[in-house]
Amino acid sequence: MQTFDVVIAGGGMVGLAVACGLQGSGLRVAVLEKSPPQEMAADAAPGLRVSAINAASERLLQHLDVWSAILALRASPYHGMQVWDRDSFGQIAFDDEQQGMSHLGHIIENQVIHQALWQKASQLSDITLIAPAQLQQVAFGDNEAFVTLQDGNMMSARLLIAADGANSWLRNKADIPLTFWDYQHHALVANIRTEQPHDAVARQVFHGDGILAFLPLSDPHLCSIVWSVSPQEASRLQSMPAELFNQQLSVAFDMRMGLCQAEGERQTFPLVGRYARNFAAHRLALVGDAAHTVHPLAGQGVNLGFMDAAELIGEIKRLHQQGKDIGQHLYLRRYERSRKHSAALMLAGMQGFRELFAGNNPAKKLLRDVGLKLADTLPGVKPRLLKQAMGLNDLPDWLK
Repeated sequence: MQTFDVVIAGGGMVGLAVACGLQGSGLRVAVLEKSPPQEMAADAAPGLRVSAINAASERLLQHLDVWSAILALRASPYHGMQVWDRDSFGQIAFDDEQQGMSHLGHIIENQVIHQALWQKASQLSDITLIAPAQLQQVAFGDNEAFVTLQDGNMMSARLLIAADGANSWLRNKADIPLTFWDYQHHALVANIRTEQPHDAVARQVFHGDGILAFLPLSDPHLCSIVWSVSPQEASRLQSMPAELFNQQLSVAFDMRMGLCQAEGERQTFPLVGRYARNFAAHRLALVGDAAHTVHPLAGQGVNLGFMDAAELIGEIKRLHQQGKDIGQHLYLRRYERSRKHSAALMLAGMQGFRELFAGNNPAKKLLRDVGLKLADTLPGVKPRLLKQAMGLNDLPDWLK
């Protein structure tokens, strides 16, 4: 039986961020991961899954001392954002210079962030990475929790952290109920070569039956797209001949980037909103997708997860310094209250957006167009929207 203070199920981006953040606190941490990340070649084609990393997440990654490694691998700062409603006058644009900023955020491949965090964690003395590892049994005792792995190894911890994704095994074993709703959309992701340079601007268009985002990558003519449409339309777009797809994509984007060409494969996945009834329980805390998943419409899913990590790091360190039991649900309530509130606000916001921009009802179209126009022109609105998008309202005290 190996003994740890904290065992993290899931060595994805959020689980590894928690582990790295606990280094130096005097706690022994283990991370269990099904398969370690593959080493990425510097000249490898960009991966299909990317994240829009905001200022709050950037600050966390800087604090964890992985930001420079991420920038050295591959990251694309973006300096502008444009959002518009197709076939109408509603639009809003953001520009970092106008707001006195050096950049609005970065588009980074998930595998780049993952690799940097994994390498960091593997160098830290307080962290034990166990991979491949798969959980088989868990038991929550009064003073510690016990886990058994499929290879028969056993370990105990004062606190278990579920960072094992949307279909979290640990959350299910702890009988934590889940509220979920189907967005009735699938997301199609692909890498697209554009005729016009993207100029480091992230762009998103709403059309009655879907949402299409072009996210700028480091190559000035390469974007990662997320096209959110009905499941039937997604499978039609995925299976259609490349030439036809390129044509439909260019038209759906109002020819703003000229003719577009897909490079490599097109993947689709279903979009489901999830919200765990509890983010903490006796000897257990939930972070990232194990606690919540949101529509990728504003690219905030991973940022929400990183702020869970930041909040939980601060909370565990505080409890440990005060000599308190880090696994007591009573003490974990503070983390739970703060993060449930942030996730609920984000989920409600995304749902409202999604409702407002769905369909071509003329009254609704007028409402959203006027709304976008006002947000674009009224003084003081954009800085507030940007502050919200950059996550700076959501920082835990220790990161401020």
